[in-house]
Amino acid sequence: MPVHLCKTCGTSFSEAPNPPAHCPICEDERQFVPRQGQQWTTLRALTETHVNGWARLEPDLFQIQTHPGFGIGQRALLVRTPHGNFLWDCVALIDEATIELVRGLGGLKAIAISHPHYYTTCQDWAAAFNCPVHLHAADREWLMRPDPHVRFWEGESLALADGVTLVRLGGHYPGGTVLHWANGADGRGALLSGDILQVAMDTRRVSFMWSYPNMMPLSERVVQRIADTAAAWRFDRIYGAFPGRNVMADGNAVVERSARRYIELLNDR
Repeated sequence: MPVHLCKTCGTSFSEAPNPPAHCPICEDERQFVPRQGQQWTTLRALTETHVNGWARLEPDLFQIQTHPGFGIGQRALLVRTPHGNFLWDCVALIDEATIELVRGLGGLKAIAISHPHYYTTCQDWAAAFNCPVHLHAADREWLMRPDPHVRFWEGESLALADGVTLVRLGGHYPGGTVLHWANGADGRGALLSGDILQVAMDTRRVSFMWSYPNMMPLSERVVQRIADTAAAWRFDRIYGAFPGRNVMADGNAVVERSARRYIELLNDR
């Protein structure tokens, strides 16, 4: 039986002869159901119409993006370290070419994902590389396809390896997570942020939202907590969810300044 994928968000559902009646991820107010209604495809069909493109963003950091665009259009990031390789966030398409390229880079030690919109086919990636998927337990309800490779972690941080740490910031989702890579940016530190710190079109800024497509903000309290938590980690660069959305310098200052301005606007100052 096929694995069905939601065309709007890329979420995968357990094998079944027919697609689900609805997609809870899209029906949640942080996402949306298209005007024409929910549409579905399968992982097999996706491999026949799409390919994954690669880019090297800096030494030991690679971007994977699906072409033509599928679902939300996010990228996955592969971090190469002496302790093994880590896949940050996930794209729905996994095919033989992608598997061969990742194996050529040394395979995967683990997968970690910022929030439920990017869970996609993490189960298939984990099976292909026989590695765990780390998801924050606060978002457990949003995993639409249970799998033995998935490990739910709790608390505020989780060290995956020396210099590779998951940090819960919350906000967009209660378990919203970023990955701190201490050796990134030539040792100045990098934050892989997904949508939890959304790198803006003006890449000297980040933003914070409850719902991006429906433009629903977060509260002052939550934004300040996110900024305070991020401030405890040293990072010069921020790699966001989408190609080109990279803060290339002064990452800590960018988050602090962006949060301050966000809160000023909430309070109409």
